[in-house]
Amino acid sequence: MENKYDFGLVGLGVMGRNFILNVADNGFTAFGNDLDEEKVNALIEEGGDTAKVNATTDNKVFLEALSKPRKIMLLVPAGKVVDIVIENLLPHLDEGDLIIDGGNSFYTDTDRREAYLSKKGINFFGAGVSGGAKGARRGPSIMPGGNKEAYQHVKPIFEAVSAKYNGEPCVTYLGPKSAGNYVKMVHNGIEYGLMQLTSEIYDVLKKGGDFNNDELHATYSKWNKGRLQSFLVEITSEIFEEEDSLGEGRLVDKILDKAKQKGTGKWTSQNAMDLGIPVPSIDVAVSMREISALKEERIEADKLYDRPSVEHMEKGTLEKITEEALYFSFIITYAQGLHQLADASKEYGYELDIAEIAKIWRAGCIIRAGLLADITEAFKANASLPNLLLSPTFVKKVQSTVDSARELVAFGAKNGIPLPGLSNSLTYFDAYTSSRLPLNLIQAQRDYFGSHTYERLDREGIFHTEWEKE
Repeated sequence: MENKYDFGLVGLGVMGRNFILNVADNGFTAFGNDLDEEKVNALIEEGGDTAKVNATTDNKVFLEALSKPRKIMLLVPAGKVVDIVIENLLPHLDEGDLIIDGGNSFYTDTDRREAYLSKKGINFFGAGVSGGAKGARRGPSIMPGGNKEAYQHVKPIFEAVSAKYNGEPCVTYLGPKSAGNYVKMVHNGIEYGLMQLTSEIYDVLKKGGDFNNDELHATYSKWNKGRLQSFLVEITSEIFEEEDSLGEGRLVDKILDKAKQKGTGKWTSQNAMDLGIPVPSIDVAVSMREISALKEERIEADKLYDRPSVEHMEKGTLEKITEEALYFSFIITYAQGLHQLADASKEYGYELDIAEIAKIWRAGCIIRAGLLADITEAFKANASLPNLLLSPTFVKKVQSTVDSARELVAFGAKNGIPLPGLSNSLTYFDAYTSSRLPLNLIQAQRDYFGSHTYERLDREGIFHTEWEKE
């Protein structure tokens, strides 16, 4: 077989098969590899012309079919599987070849693999791919990080297959080492927050306004035509229309309220704590998935405690304040995630351009939203903006919606409707915009019981007081 294929891909599951077909659709030849012969045959059949798309179960045949330097993408489960695939490929690789991990690998694993492979002369990239199976086929948002010179080899392919926003590809080189996987991790953390908020607003509309599924569909559909335009609001509107194919009524009402997770939201939250960056809207979104898993305990607890009778709000009024509260909390969640990216960039030497990240999230990815165009402009205007809440553009957006967030949080508390994502977003905002917090008392407490010292408002230095009187 002649060495003529431009691009190789290991892992021909739904994501891998769709991605490689996308590559072929954009004028590049692509060769797939998988241990499962059925998946190999399925790709060959769907690809049609083997001169454009081909596949094999044999590593040696796979690698001999690729033009040099080889550009090999892995779309396999994160963890040990990535290391196993790398070891299987290594004996057949040449210096200068490029391996791209397209899965949701933890960023420190990417750093480890890059260091290991660079010693062998092999380039290694972590490239987050967002957009799900449909995105992989039609155009995802791609977040690559690694050696900048090596990226040039795969840049034409990635720019061709990625989603486009006003003609601009939703991919760019993000930075060295694990920058790509780190950005994808925080992307997923923001995703957790936005999904939690969207579900809370659904809960309020349903319980506080007696919105039925048709009304919910109409409301979310209308919002998606306005400033809340986003992938998540769009698909939410469609979910309310879906009929139950196994019974009567709408499917959404038959789905068990236990949400699962793959860990990327948790990683975002944990790493934010390590960095000392507050991301409470993301933290609580992770916690709510954990609380949702306690279904049996929740059923028992529900029997033990009385709940307030929900006072219904007029539908038009409720729709207005929920739209404003959701917009407010979307802004807060993006602000938290981008703050984490900015701090991580300094800590890990990523040299991230936040405006560029917001740009490549405008289409193709799960958190794509009209709001990202404004976020892009805010960071273009001030690349060193510490927090989105300090952008003059966003001051106006937040000021015009925060009162509705307050009203809705109060409504939820009074009526026993849990709104942890919205509440935490509001609390974060109130704390971040407070020039004086009660943490002076905590410092006094720490010094009282542990001699941890404190600083003063009126003079420089470190102080300690003997609090206990003999």
